[in-house]
Amino acid sequence: MTLSSQIAWDDTILPFQLDRPDIRGRVARLDGALETILGQHDYPAPIEALVAETALLTALIGQTIKLRWKLSLQVRGDGPARLVATDYFAPKAEGEPAKIRAYASFDESRLDPALPAFDQIGSGYFAVLIDQGRDTVPYQGITPIAGGSLAACAETYFAQSEQLPTRFALSFGRSSLPGQAESWRAGGVMLQHMPEVSPFVQGGGSGADGLLQAKDVLGGDELEDWRRANLLLDTVDELELIGPAVQPTDLLVRLFHEEQPRVFDPQPVKFGCTCSADRVRQSLSIYSAKDIAHMTTAEGIVTADCQFCGAHYEFRPETLGFEATESGRDS
Repeated sequence: MTLSSQIAWDDTILPFQLDRPDIRGRVARLDGALETILGQHDYPAPIEALVAETALLTALIGQTIKLRWKLSLQVRGDGPARLVATDYFAPKAEGEPAKIRAYASFDESRLDPALPAFDQIGSGYFAVLIDQGRDTVPYQGITPIAGGSLAACAETYFAQSEQLPTRFALSFGRSSLPGQAESWRAGGVMLQHMPEVSPFVQGGGSGADGLLQAKDVLGGDELEDWRRANLLLDTVDELELIGPAVQPTDLLVRLFHEEQPRVFDPQPVKFGCTCSADRVRQSLSIYSAKDIAHMTTAEGIVTADCQFCGAHYEFRPETLGFEATESGRDS
């Protein structure tokens, strides 16, 4: 494999379809984007793992939706990992990259190095939020934290909220190529069965706590096709998912050559943040001069930091709030 072919698949999502069974999917590789996300923060190892997994899920899910603006995932729990939040912004025009960002909030004093990263979340929920932009009503779907991984939570969300059997195989971690510095790499495959007629299952499912499973939604040949595709995906190696030695197209042939895989145009993705001084100023426009005074430091300024990218903003208090006495462009 040449360096140019490796670079071509870095930070890319490849849509595909298995024509023999009616299954669609995505192969994602996050390399530079994930390194940028995690390189801006000094997260402990369990938090890094949760952010990496959530970012990879966000890239895979975001590319499956006819998205005009933004898809977000939120993982909230009562454990030391309190929040993981990600955003996936749809490309503004055909051929442009999508943008992704992520951050985490946690209580370092409560982290237990003996516990797996997922167990640091505790009880809570996994939320999918879709915002199609101005003049639309945002959508929110929630599923409980369960199943042993965030990928399992995402599978439960699709089964329960969309009644679409869904499977994720993910791998992520720090790796290095000969002669190169160590960096974050992540890769994954998403499978989703598209039934001929979308069913609506009433009542509880056969899973834990009455949650729906694939066998509650599919039947007959469809269920057998789904099980076969899952068995094939079970054979994937973690290094095959991460790459770069195996290109996504080669990976699909290795796994699903008998299922007649067909690929579509790949979607590039990169780190991107939408924060700006104007956005911060707008968010503070609901506050009175008295409120702004409480936010003002001893140095006479109001400061704000972006949790996603770490950008730092400074403002003169008289330029903020609905009682501002001056217009301001300082930051």
